[in-house]
Amino acid sequence: MSSQRSPVPPAGSHGGDGVAVALALGLDPRDLVDLSQNMNPFAPSVDPLVLRHLDAVGRYPDPRQATLVLAETLDVAPECLLVTNGGSEAIHVLTAVLGGRVREPEFGLHPRGGSGPLWRTDPHSPTGRLAGADEVADVWDEAFYALATGRWTAGRAGVVVGSLTKTFHCPGLRLGYVIADPEVVRACAQQQAHWSVSTLALSLVPDLLETADLPSWSRSIRDARTDLVAVLESHGLSVEAADAPWVLIHEPGLREQLAPQGVLVRDCASFGLAGVARMAVPDSDGLQIVERALSRR
Repeated sequence: MSSQRSPVPPAGSHGGDGVAVALALGLDPRDLVDLSQNMNPFAPSVDPLVLRHLDAVGRYPDPRQATLVLAETLDVAPECLLVTNGGSEAIHVLTAVLGGRVREPEFGLHPRGGSGPLWRTDPHSPTGRLAGADEVADVWDEAFYALATGRWTAGRAGVVVGSLTKTFHCPGLRLGYVIADPEVVRACAQQQAHWSVSTLALSLVPDLLETADLPSWSRSIRDARTDLVAVLESHGLSVEAADAPWVLIHEPGLREQLAPQGVLVRDCASFGLAGVARMAVPDSDGLQIVERALSRR
């Protein structure tokens, strides 16, 4: 590939910049395998479900049915659940209500106040490790918990935020949630914009949950992660893998090396991890593309 292409744009705070990178490099975005985002590579396409619910766009959103179905799936009372516009809105409204702090390194969207409730991702971002039984936090971010464990939630006391976006590989639908006591849920709802979650997204929730096969998806991700590590190590790379649907690669400049070959990874400098890249676990087709890109870098 041409060495005269534009430099790779810097990574965003939480991925999702594949189109910008492709355009900067002169690539068709459809030819770029975006492994900077951690989506479920084994979820079936949501396209048929979207087509089934296209009539929803003619109605204003009503979250009640989606809330009831999701609450039953998560085994919580409906009044303890708030459906949100993706996990990012769940974090935003909960931060506005509770504030909070983290122990670095931690996910970039979590609050970083000097006091307030302690937030923690599980599995931890960026290391990918599941929390041990002795680890404590006040707010748990379980966006990737289902994919790491095959279970929807750890069921811990305290507040939880989650994301259906990652589990069902549907970032454009924007579906997340907050689990908390009813008073906190009501306060978070007051922080939402009117009709925050679209009618289309809400109408898909029952069908999405019916298609879920968390144990199978989790096993497939575990096996694919093992295959990815083997490929990366065969190319002399130092890899750190744990429980999450991604791995860390200790190789300075890897993002810039792979992007021109059509593979995008996340630069972890924003986590304070200079010289480290994060690569989402791909399916078998994606793994073949990764291997070709590594051979050409």
